[in-house]
Amino acid sequence: MPKIWTNSGDSHFLEPSDLWESRLPGRLADLTPKSEKDPDGEYETVHVDGQSFRRKLPTSVAREFLEESRKAQGIRDARARLNDLDQEGVWGEVIFPSLGMWASTFRTPELLKACMRASNEWALEEIAAVSDRYVVTAQVSTLVVEDAIAELEWAAEQGFRAVFLPTTPHPSAPDWHRTDWEPFWDAAERARMVLAFHIGTDPVDMTTGGAGLIYRGPGGAVMNYTETTFSGQRAAMKLVASGALDRHPDLKVLISEGGATWIPFLGDRMLEGYRQHHMAVRPKLERDPKETLMTQVYASFQHDETAVAAFEAMGYRNVMFGSDYPHMEGTFGHTQDTLKSLFDGVSDETRLRITQGAFFELFPQVPPVPTNGV
Repeated sequence: MPKIWTNSGDSHFLEPSDLWESRLPGRLADLTPKSEKDPDGEYETVHVDGQSFRRKLPTSVAREFLEESRKAQGIRDARARLNDLDQEGVWGEVIFPSLGMWASTFRTPELLKACMRASNEWALEEIAAVSDRYVVTAQVSTLVVEDAIAELEWAAEQGFRAVFLPTTPHPSAPDWHRTDWEPFWDAAERARMVLAFHIGTDPVDMTTGGAGLIYRGPGGAVMNYTETTFSGQRAAMKLVASGALDRHPDLKVLISEGGATWIPFLGDRMLEGYRQHHMAVRPKLERDPKETLMTQVYASFQHDETAVAAFEAMGYRNVMFGSDYPHMEGTFGHTQDTLKSLFDGVSDETRLRITQGAFFELFPQVPPVPTNGV
């Protein structure tokens, strides 16, 4: 069977651990995250921005899986990455950062602003400059709205076409449904920047050992993994219910790695709430919430069979495949097997929309997939 070529709405890159420390002036560099592991390797203490977090490290089994994913050369080398993509049949891809997980722990606006600029400049030099197949997500401070706007506008001028946002902003900042963010939505719409949310990026208590570590005991691993998906749904809900997307009809949102079938369900639920509780609903919307959600929000998945059905049977057109390169829950090493299984017996129209069409709708600057492959 010929190779199925796809774009990816979700992938990751591992920056150098000293990126911020090496690029910031000394007084700020000293505040960037630094880790001290216990001799037995069970706990570590992380010092960041004048705070110290002691957290339990992943188990040996989890570390083994993590190291396996990091063996992919392309996770650190943008040129080697192209070989991995060609083998997997992935053409264009949205690339999310890794260091950004620490952003919610910063307290000093100047520090967070400087770290985001350092990350963006590095990404331009080391990833974006390598290939126009890469859609690198810009990073912005969510601690201060004005800082976020300034960095977004600078990033747009440099050629970024997507901005990475955590599913919940910094703990010290207003939540996404608050009107404080209205100038940011204005700026993003003007710049035609896609708002790229990635699941599992709620601000976390770093002492827990990472995002989504909520449940322990029987079923904990499955429940924790499932729990991470809900944050993306909440982010979309906030932007729709608050009227942010209604007021900005040209603004596009991508929720990565959280599946796609939830969009029609959430739309039904929000529409029911808007209709049945109309006397209490504020603000009033120009369009019904389901229409806004179904047209302005795009959602990427990697293995979900129901995501294909969401397009064919539920009328949700903005379904997008994502390889989640190279994470353990992704498709690296078996992308073609996954795609052939997902699209066995499916029409060419459906397959092309999910593997390529939705992606190119968001990122038309990425060159088309060569008709004869690579």
